[in-house]
Amino acid sequence: MTLSRRTDRFLRALLGTAAAAAVIFASAFAWYATAEISTAPLPLQFNIKPGSTLRAAALEMERAGALRRPALFVLLGRLLGEARNIKAGNYELSEPVTPYRLLQKIVQGDVTQATVRFVEGWTFRQLRKTLDEHPQVAHASRGLTDEEILQRLGIKESSPEGLFFPDTYHFAGSSSDLRILSRAYRLMQSHLDARWTARPPDSPLAAPYEALILASIVEKETGREEERPLVAAVLVNRLRKGMLLQADPTVIYGLGESFDGNLRKGDLLADTPYNTYTRAGLPPTPIAMPGLASLKAALNPPASDALYFVSRGDGTSQFSSTLGEHERAVTKYQRSGKQ
Repeated sequence: MTLSRRTDRFLRALLGTAAAAAVIFASAFAWYATAEISTAPLPLQFNIKPGSTLRAAALEMERAGALRRPALFVLLGRLLGEARNIKAGNYELSEPVTPYRLLQKIVQGDVTQATVRFVEGWTFRQLRKTLDEHPQVAHASRGLTDEEILQRLGIKESSPEGLFFPDTYHFAGSSSDLRILSRAYRLMQSHLDARWTARPPDSPLAAPYEALILASIVEKETGREEERPLVAAVLVNRLRKGMLLQADPTVIYGLGESFDGNLRKGDLLADTPYNTYTRAGLPPTPIAMPGLASLKAALNPPASDALYFVSRGDGTSQFSSTLGEHERAVTKYQRSGKQ
């Protein structure tokens, strides 16, 4: 046999071996890509940080118990041309997946939609506590003062109180708390601007911020949506007449953390910027987050001659137009304890 034939046979054998090896490799890799991953108990979550490489993402998934053999997973991503296409976010596995399906999940950005709820009537302190304790929020504001948060958000007001709209916010896991606050601020401004534009011409409110302050008082004065328009009418009537608002919630807000749940006569006499028994007009800032019903009521209250209201003790209020009527209502519903 000539050298040329031997060389040809060797090359054919080598090519055959390489082809067989390629088939075996392809088959093995196809099996890996389509076989369900043995994960930690489901459901489980993992977080891919912004800027992560495919390798970093694979290692994070391995730490979370969502992946085995991260090196093979990285190779799969590179062979499929997806290594640079992964999306940051919080992910959840609720059922078994294959490496291929897992790769598609992080390429498509199939992130968990987390939620956080801001409740009508909350103070900014309560709002911050909720964000700080949320496990799926990136806590960019932690350690910042309220003033520093406003600066980061580009908000000119000196106090964050009442500036954020109470609602349920959906977000991708690992979203920044500052981003969520920015959305809540923009939504409040949108609602406020719309109501301000439609206000009646005889409104005693000089600026949208004053409307926000008044709406926050309405929010705290009653938990009943149907009463908010009348509560707003009383407060607006008192502003028009130059009367003291005499709103207990503003006094309570001014007492801060020293308030023990019992509002005393001495508290009503102690002068603070928020004591509307001792100071005329509106307090300097909102006292809580008003909802849409309170905003509507504050900026478009119904026609009414009511100047007073007192709790009946059952969650509703008695409204009066004169001091005499009001004193009789106070006697009936509070001093005598009769309903």
